[in-house]
Amino acid sequence: MLKLGNRDFETFCCLFLDSRHRLIEFVELFRGTIDGASVHPREVVREALQRNAAAVIFCHPHPSGIAEPSQADELITRRLRDALQLVEIRVLDHLIVAGGEVLSMAEKGLL
Repeated sequence: MLKLGNRDFETFCCLFLDSRHRLIEFVELFRGTIDGASVHPREVVREALQRNAAAVIFCHPHPSGIAEPSQADELITRRLRDALQLVEIRVLDHLIVAGGEVLSMAEKGLL
């Protein structure tokens, strides 16, 4: 929340984790505008493989201040999960940071 909460543009970030879910690296992969960012599954898979990640957590800010996932958020999460499954990398969560709060898509049953 500290790193992404004050952004006035969207960025799509990944926390790459090892097999014991310890952080390997936090990486901002894509930068967008005030209401969206283009996310490319091929690049996410490539970055995860480069770091030998066993799992990932996605996160991005909503500059609007509303911490509810959009249809685009749900769609890209499914596409990324499916792409990463092919190389046996687990998607643990997708966090949305907005208005001083963090929403977990896993906790909401959207993962």
